[in-house]
Amino acid sequence: MSLRLRAPIVLPCDAECSVLRDAVVDIGADGRILHCGPAADAPAFDGPVRELTGVLLPGLINTHAHSPMTVLRGMGDNLPLIRWLTEVIWPAEGKLTGEDVYAGMVLGSVEMLRAGVTTSAEMYFFGEDVARAVIDTGARGVIASAVLDGLGMDWRRMLADIDAWIDADGLRFGPGERVELSYGPHSAYTLPPEALTKVAEAARQRDALIQIHVAESLPEDQAQRAEHGSVPALLAKSAFFGGRVLTAHSVHLSDADIALYATHQVGVAHCPGSNTKLASGIARLTDLRKARVPVGLGTDGPASNDDLDLWEDMRLAAQLARVSTMDSTALGAADALLLATRGGADALHRDDIGVLEAGRWADVVHMGVDDPAFAAGLDVPDSHLIANLVWAAGSRTVTDVWVAGEQVVADREPTRVDRAEAQAMAGKVTTRLLA
Repeated sequence: MSLRLRAPIVLPCDAECSVLRDAVVDIGADGRILHCGPAADAPAFDGPVRELTGVLLPGLINTHAHSPMTVLRGMGDNLPLIRWLTEVIWPAEGKLTGEDVYAGMVLGSVEMLRAGVTTSAEMYFFGEDVARAVIDTGARGVIASAVLDGLGMDWRRMLADIDAWIDADGLRFGPGERVELSYGPHSAYTLPPEALTKVAEAARQRDALIQIHVAESLPEDQAQRAEHGSVPALLAKSAFFGGRVLTAHSVHLSDADIALYATHQVGVAHCPGSNTKLASGIARLTDLRKARVPVGLGTDGPASNDDLDLWEDMRLAAQLARVSTMDSTALGAADALLLATRGGADALHRDDIGVLEAGRWADVVHMGVDDPAFAAGLDVPDSHLIANLVWAAGSRTVTDVWVAGEQVVADREPTRVDRAEAQAMAGKVTTRLLA
């Protein structure tokens, strides 16, 4: 049914990061936003009104995750990326079943929703089980079934399976279009150039997003860099660009690489938490933004971060941008908030999420203010308010979450699934893998 949410503060996350005081968000019966603005100027509304006490903002967008890896959390700690993958993670993943992946995704989805993350871009195996988990928890997912070569995998068959799935079910489906299907070629170092070209052709034919790891760490793609100069250069030669492309990490980029991204409007999923934990490096965030490359934030997997709290990555992105440039103004609190909302939508090439405005999906988060971060209340300057929200409050103040107008978190607990059962289900998988 339709619903009006009224709160002392609404942050629509428009380009100016406006702060609306005593404002409303009107939600239609179809789960989309009808209106967002000051209560004094709001149109007449016949539906129920929910009076809230804190801050409303769009659901955060996690632009790169492998959330089923909640069942692998803590494994291979203190290893660099390539050893972590080859010695620990890939062997463990080889033992996972579809039900294991479902259990891991349910827990990951619950964890994100409780942190105000309503959309996550997922790259993993057993895509149908990932989609089932997303729908069951009420979240929103952009799901890329992985495509790899070797390790007993056939990239041609994996590509054909994605083609068939999209052709059968459509690009988006589920209540409130909860699921978007996409392509997940793992990387240029796990696939031949022919595969990259074929994946890009298939995705462009269907207007589908491609998710791919690019230049995450220096050791991973030495052969590709030696032959082509860089991974972005290889992707350009392989006719990979031109459609909807999202590159995860993109840490080690040259000026020419950034120019390529800008020319083709390639999205970047910036994952500062994972990049620092695995000592992969610090991405050139300020240069990417200066070049007007679409950038969002990602957690990466919960075995490499090791949580799915995008508020932490929001703060870390700003801190690393400042310390890497020795400029305390390089990325402000408002900039960081926009990276996690409208920036994530831009990186995913989506215009229906990430902002509270008419026509977009009503993915809304309510942040409570009974917290030390808001000791001075809400009657402070706008910049002060946003600074407290980003730097001091974060996920612990999330109280309620709606996705497509449906409340999926109430008083900090999921409404669709039982959190204790989700934790127990995933815990059994981890226990088996460790035995």
